[in-house]
Amino acid sequence: MLAPLQTGAARFSSYLLSRARKVLGSHLFSPCGVPEFCSISTRKLAAHSFGASMAAMMSFPPQRYHYFLVLDFEATCDKPQIHPQEIIEFPILKLNGRTMEIESTFHMYVQPVVHPQLTPFCTELTGIIQAMVDGQPSLQQVLERVDEWMAKEGLLDPNVKSIFVTCGDWDLKVMLPGQCQYLGLPVADYFKQWINLKKMTARTSPTS
Repeated sequence: MLAPLQTGAARFSSYLLSRARKVLGSHLFSPCGVPEFCSISTRKLAAHSFGASMAAMMSFPPQRYHYFLVLDFEATCDKPQIHPQEIIEFPILKLNGRTMEIESTFHMYVQPVVHPQLTPFCTELTGIIQAMVDGQPSLQQVLERVDEWMAKEGLLDPNVKSIFVTCGDWDLKVMLPGQCQYLGLPVADYFKQWINLKKMTARTSPTS
């Protein structure tokens, strides 16, 4: 889960965004959703200065994707863990694949239905309070709005190449398909491939 920053899409971790810009500047990345590229990983992110990787932006090689869709869910949680977990925040940053600049954002809170009351642990970890999720759309409604946003942004055009970017595989390999299965909802094809920044960082780091 991401450490909270402020509100809305601005709550994205500076670590995730700066790491995305840095790692996506490398030739050494591949889409996940394929067994040989994917592995379950933890989602704890450390604080990181946004400016630390800005210098790398000056030497980005050409990218195979027009847009990178940086995504990170927040979900219900407790100690011990509650089941099922439910997505309570659904943010996406649309990054231009050439400039690595943010062109658009999608952000919605989601009302949990199985465990509608957030735990103190969840609020402390995510920064999301009960009032933020009460009365918000269901996951089904949010997914419909994601699809509308994708269409409005031209991301469903077959001539436009885009891919989701996550820090680990939990969001799109575990959380979203698991909750959709529980609720009997389909998972859109565009959620079935992604770039795992943790795996790409490991591949591009020097070995001892």
